[in-house]
Amino acid sequence: MKINQLLNVKNITILLYISAACFLYILSSSSIELFQIKKFNEGLNKGDAPEYFVQGYEARFSSAFQIVKKGYFKEATILFNNLAKEGTDDQKSAVYYNLGNIYFKRGLLIKGTSNSSAVRDEAEYLFQQAKKAYKQSLALNNKHWDVKHNLDRLLTMLPKDPSPGVGDSDSPGLIMGNIPVGLP
Repeated sequence: MKINQLLNVKNITILLYISAACFLYILSSSSIELFQIKKFNEGLNKGDAPEYFVQGYEARFSSAFQIVKKGYFKEATILFNNLAKEGTDDQKSAVYYNLGNIYFKRGLLIKGTSNSSAVRDEAEYLFQQAKKAYKQSLALNNKHWDVKHNLDRLLTMLPKDPSPGVGDSDSPGLIMGNIPVGLP
């Protein structure tokens, strides 16, 4: 069998038809995917639940973020904790950053309601959880400046050496101020 026999007009035409069909298939599937991505992003900008890629990592992340914006912190914490088990290190770092923000915001909201010891203890617990989440975020990716900033603000609000059982006069308690950036 010679090369000249393979390179005749009929075989070249068939090869071109197959190539054109493959090209059209790739073009149409890419166009559909781009349309879905556009609709997904439009839905996120409006604050709606995503219609496309519902089981995708980004869709679940954005759903949890939208839930936080509406004030449902416990539900969002559950969703973010589920997301922390999968994804890349950057994605996990973003999840822990948002978890830290949730705990931080909850602590700020609780602390603002009353100054009793039970409220102070709960706020301190939430701030400790935020500290832990921020540190996990930095362990996964230490290049996120917002995490470093919020952790710095958090550390200024926590008592230096928490001492259980010490009276209120011996402990400075939580210092409010230096509101963090990036809270939902």
